[in-house]
Amino acid sequence: MMQKLTLFALLLAQTLTAQKTYIHCGKLLTMANSAVTTEIQKTIIINGNTIERVENGYSKAPADATVVDLKNATVMPGLIDCHVHLEWEQSKSTYLEKYTLNLEDIAFRSAVYAKRTLDKGFTSVRDLGGQGVNIALRNAINQGWATGPRIFTAGRILSITGGHGDATTGSRHDLFDPPPSAEEGIADGPDACRTAVRSQIKRGADWIKVCATGGVISLARDGSLPHYAYDELETIVQTAKDLGVPVAAHAHGDEGIQRAIRAGVKSIEHGTYMSDSTMELMKKYKTWYVPTLTAAWAVADSAKYAKGFFPEVVRVKALEIGPKIEGTLSRAYKKGVPIVFGTDSGVYPHGKNNLEFAFMARAGMTNADILRSATVNAAELLNMTSKIGTIEPGKWADIIAVDGDPTQEIRVMEKVIWVMKNGERVKTEK
Repeated sequence: MMQKLTLFALLLAQTLTAQKTYIHCGKLLTMANSAVTTEIQKTIIINGNTIERVENGYSKAPADATVVDLKNATVMPGLIDCHVHLEWEQSKSTYLEKYTLNLEDIAFRSAVYAKRTLDKGFTSVRDLGGQGVNIALRNAINQGWATGPRIFTAGRILSITGGHGDATTGSRHDLFDPPPSAEEGIADGPDACRTAVRSQIKRGADWIKVCATGGVISLARDGSLPHYAYDELETIVQTAKDLGVPVAAHAHGDEGIQRAIRAGVKSIEHGTYMSDSTMELMKKYKTWYVPTLTAAWAVADSAKYAKGFFPEVVRVKALEIGPKIEGTLSRAYKKGVPIVFGTDSGVYPHGKNNLEFAFMARAGMTNADILRSATVNAAELLNMTSKIGTIEPGKWADIIAVDGDPTQEIRVMEKVIWVMKNGERVKTEK
């Protein structure tokens, strides 16, 4: 009996003793200082899944520690994409998938997209809408059953009947009888909106995402007009707030954006036709702007060069988006609107998220501010600044390395060579 107890104690002690990792960094961007300065020859010491400390020079590691040599790379916090859709990926067959794919099919496919995203250095993402598989995927990753980024998810999108989030638009009327309900995210009127919010939170949503205006790739002909009245948006935001959940608003048109801001949403997604006065309103209400340039250019290119890629009603809308959103971001940045990195991956192939960095630079943002948008700012939007977004003692060990110095050349963000999430290495490419 004593021998068994001794063995149990030994196994317990081994479990409780966290593995230490010493990362030798040629260059280090902690993102913890506003200047975004590149420090040289640093060592990050990780205890289990937590950053213990950062030391000058290349510290000597104890015999039982793991040493990672990144002396020829720039090390920085794991990236955060605040607008993804891990359940799907736009293609010519996308509009048929609601008739051909089961949720089980979508679940297995989403795990592939999640791994691809993590390998590109995105250790956390905000998934802004699917069929609820995104909630199950988040849980599977948290349990270690699947590999992917840390997910903060909105579950199903909230939309008016026939709006951007109503997947039955364009289908034969009798195929969906009864039509989708508030429990499925299609809600008209304050009472239904209240039910829709509570239903998504009941199912496990971390965020609520509402379609405040029309959209581009949905089959509805309108792309920018307001879809929710102010009292509906106010009900959505207040109901979510009562349950401790923030709201993000898909919004292209200016009137819908203004209604969403005044109602109290946390972020505006896309913001294509924002006026200068709306930008001032965003600053007043401290509303984050998530521009999603990669998706905008992707749909514009597909509409222009890929014959038959989109139905005609979508093609017409898609042709306008790319250059318009880039110009909007340029104006918003100059006005001082708070900006967060988000790509709308799924509208374009997953794993191309890193292209957003160059698009943001082309819109006029400095390299330092672009890097902040994908780390510090994104963590603040997610209310996770105590755990992610910077390399500091006590934070989770979400760390990546790139081949080059992104403060000098932003396109090196497309060359992620090493990824650690929560203290575990998930990609090594040296």
